[in-house]
Amino acid sequence: MSAARTPAPAVPTTGLVVWDRFVRVFHWSLVACVLADFFVVDDGETLHQVLGYVAAGLVGARIVWGFVGSRHARFASFFPTPARLMRHLAELRRGHAEPHAGHNPLGALMMLALMALVLALGLTGWLQGTDRFWGEEWLQDLHEGLATTLVALAGLHAAAAIVMGRIERTRLVRAMITGVKTRY
Repeated sequence: MSAARTPAPAVPTTGLVVWDRFVRVFHWSLVACVLADFFVVDDGETLHQVLGYVAAGLVGARIVWGFVGSRHARFASFFPTPARLMRHLAELRRGHAEPHAGHNPLGALMMLALMALVLALGLTGWLQGTDRFWGEEWLQDLHEGLATTLVALAGLHAAAAIVMGRIERTRLVRAMITGVKTRY
């Protein structure tokens, strides 16, 4: 069987170590940067810029870790191919959501979208400081729109983790703290 067709191991009730320390620190550091930048720090402040660059750097490090990191951190273990997405959606429609050791395909798609948004925010933020784009209103509007989209999708991501945890009877939120997925 090819790696793309190999089913993920079932999550045992005793627990399965899934998220390594790097993934957990990355996740919560990124959450802190995004929340602080969006809700606490004023736009244009040096701290806003620093947090944005730290967030982009975190995503860059996570991309590297997606190729060299632990088993469940590697993109190959959860990349949301069309076949994986269709299979997962069909399972959900049938009311049979099989737990995944790592990200389920929709969660993987969301993770990639969130990381892409953070990188796009870093780029548009940096461009606003260049001579060519200084004061361009369309770029500021794009940056703000990306930020709003990021926060909305992050909220959807958090809600989906809670809902899917209940559907799969898996402690997903706790796993992002402890690194261990358990069923109940």
